[in-house]
Amino acid sequence: MSRVAQLVVMAKRPELGRVKTRLGAGLGAVEATRFYRQTTYDLIRRMNADARWQTVLALAPDRTVHEPAIWPRDVPRVAQGVGDLGARMGRLMRDLPAGPVVIIGSDIPDISRAHIAEAFEALGRHDAVIGPADDGGYWLIGLRRSTRVPEIFNNVRWSGEHARADTLWNVTRARLSLATLPVLSDIDTRDDYMRWKAGRK
Repeated sequence: MSRVAQLVVMAKRPELGRVKTRLGAGLGAVEATRFYRQTTYDLIRRMNADARWQTVLALAPDRTVHEPAIWPRDVPRVAQGVGDLGARMGRLMRDLPAGPVVIIGSDIPDISRAHIAEAFEALGRHDAVIGPADDGGYWLIGLRRSTRVPEIFNNVRWSGEHARADTLWNVTRARLSLATLPVLSDIDTRDDYMRWKAGRK
C-alpha cells in the first residue's frame, strides 16, 4: 500500500462572530472574520502548491464540505465530525489513508512550507512531531503511523495553557519518540494581531 505524506489543515466556516472570537473582542468581529478567511485561504493555497505532500482540508461544521465557494476547490475535503478537538484530530489520524499525517490549524498565518517539510522529515526518524505555540498549546502535531495509531489526544485540556503538556504526557506514556519544531505564536488577541502586522512591514 502506498504511504503518502498528508498535511491536514483544520478550518472552520468563516462565519461572523463564530471564528476568532477572542480576536474579534479587541479588533471587531468583521475584521477578525476577514483576517481569518484571508489568512486561512492563503495558508491553504501555499500548502497545496507543494507536491511533497497531499494537502487535505478538515472542515467544520461538516456541511462546509459541500460548500466549494468558501475554500479553494481543488483541495480534497473531509468533515471534522463531532466531539472536542482531540476527538476530531484522533479520528483524522485513524481514518486517513496509510502514511505520515501532520495536522495544523489556521491560527498561525506564518506557517511556512519549510516548517511542514521539517515536520515530515522529522517523522522519518521519530514516531511523533510537535510544533509548540507560545501560549502552552501547539500549532502542529504529527504521527508517523507506521504500525499503529496511538491515542495521544485523550484527556487533554484544550484551549488553555495545559494542552501541550497533556498531549506530551500521552506521547510519553505511549513510548513514542518525539521531535520538536520551533515555537510560533498564535494570533488570538488584538495585541497578537498588532505584533504580527508590525512584523510584516
